[in-house]
Amino acid sequence: MKTVGVQTVLMLASRRLRRNVVFLVKFCLFLAAMIVVYALLFELFMHLEGREYSFVSGLYWTLTTMTTLGYGDITFQSDLGRAFSVIVLLSGMVFVLVLLPYVIIEFVYAPIVQVQEAARAPRELPPETLGHALLTSHDAVSQALRARLEPQGTPCVLITPDVQEAVALHDLGWQVVVGEPDDPDTYRRARVKGAALVAVTSDNDARNVNIVSTVRPLSEVVPVASVAGDPDAVDILELAGSTQVLLLRELLGAGLARYVGGGRAVARVLGQLAGVRIAEAHAHGSPWVGRTLAEAAFGERLGITVAGLWDRGRFELAGPRSRITDSSVLLMGLSAEQLERYNALVGGEDEPAGHVVIIGGGDVGRAAARALEARRIDWRMVDQAGAGDPVASGRVVAGDAADREVLRRAGFDDATAVILTTGDDDINIYLTIYCRRLRPGVPIASRATHERNVATLHRAGADFVLSAASVGADAILNHLQHGTTLMMVEGLFAKRVAVPPGLRGRTLAEAQVRARTGCSVVAFGQGDELVVGPPADLRLPDRGQLVLIVTPEMEQRFVEAFGRG
Repeated sequence: MKTVGVQTVLMLASRRLRRNVVFLVKFCLFLAAMIVVYALLFELFMHLEGREYSFVSGLYWTLTTMTTLGYGDITFQSDLGRAFSVIVLLSGMVFVLVLLPYVIIEFVYAPIVQVQEAARAPRELPPETLGHALLTSHDAVSQALRARLEPQGTPCVLITPDVQEAVALHDLGWQVVVGEPDDPDTYRRARVKGAALVAVTSDNDARNVNIVSTVRPLSEVVPVASVAGDPDAVDILELAGSTQVLLLRELLGAGLARYVGGGRAVARVLGQLAGVRIAEAHAHGSPWVGRTLAEAAFGERLGITVAGLWDRGRFELAGPRSRITDSSVLLMGLSAEQLERYNALVGGEDEPAGHVVIIGGGDVGRAAARALEARRIDWRMVDQAGAGDPVASGRVVAGDAADREVLRRAGFDDATAVILTTGDDDINIYLTIYCRRLRPGVPIASRATHERNVATLHRAGADFVLSAASVGADAILNHLQHGTTLMMVEGLFAKRVAVPPGLRGRTLAEAQVRARTGCSVVAFGQGDELVVGPPADLRLPDRGQLVLIVTPEMEQRFVEAFGRG
């Protein structure tokens, strides 16, 4: 009954439906008038033939003729009467058999169906709703953010003005609220005061500023994470009330540049969690390519525990028999002293050597060039249109990267690495295969626009892939969780968690954390105490924090096995 009531209210409130009903009434009145006129003319023409029929008989004959039933019990004998019959028959075919059904379907039935579908798309969340994330656009970043938040128990609600989109997404399992993203009433109905996050991720900076300015007066405390395309928009978004502003293209370019080096295999710190330096070290150019971890003897020589190996989209937990290949990335949690010992062993500081070829001169390509420039690594760029950025002066080769001669002029044959930064995944996949065929051993880092193409790029031969969706979603997630998450590579994270109930008072060996979840515990901290590479027989207290290296699937298994801290 409640659904019927809601649909009735929506129907009555639909201005379009009211207009359509008025049109249908006018059409039916016109059709009725036509039938009456034909009935009167029927009487007249029958009178001229010397026969008398009543008005009711005229209506009967008109309706049977216009609907093509044609019983044949009343017929004209004269040519004039028969011509009149033809006119009535043709007009009936047009108005009764064609126009009337069309008008009913188009102006009544279809709007009613649309109103009924609209009733399925919520316009308001329950008053008790708390701890949800509001997404203001249905884009790649929002989809990636939802995929990360909902498994962790944070429901995501999409705000959309498009009823049809809302219904379609609702049928796919999305929580939606129909409303304009720049209308304060939309956020009141979406319970913004109880929200854990508002994510403003459209590619229109002016629209993002409008949305942030709409949200902030309604709640002074809700975190608002926004995306900026233009660096000049960062300050404006912060002034509007954003608590976090992401320059996605800059982050993406810097992330791709992070992967490549000038030829050294030093460990690079990605960030710190609970005092632990989360680092990655590329095996390319190192003395242990081809060895197993047991043969490399990191523990005996350096006191370092390697948490795992990442190789072209595949993560492998570190074990004595794990073999290090030229494309492997060693993932470690290190203390400051361990980091110094490792880098000293592989050749000291990451000094410039060789050059990197960047294919694509857009915003991401220029950001990668600036990141390499900051590390004093030489680079060359291939761009179809050339480049207007001053930082690129003299180092840009104009042309198609699929042309072997263009790559040769850019120094591809002796480059230490290649970065693909075009915004077209098809082109990046094509160029990855092309570059891998020309130089099987060269490290290749590639940008992906869509997360679904990350695995394809790895299969094509890319050693390292980053998508804008993942970079944006993970940065927002880290902001929401107050710096507890750090993306290492696409699909792999370092995460700081409190000791969960299922591990309190137990050792890692007793709990079989690796065997049951696949997670690698790289550190344990309690107060001022920090144990990097905790031994398997360390008994965990009720309080403390663990630093894990996980994929989303591993994290879900960890929560299911041991609970949330």
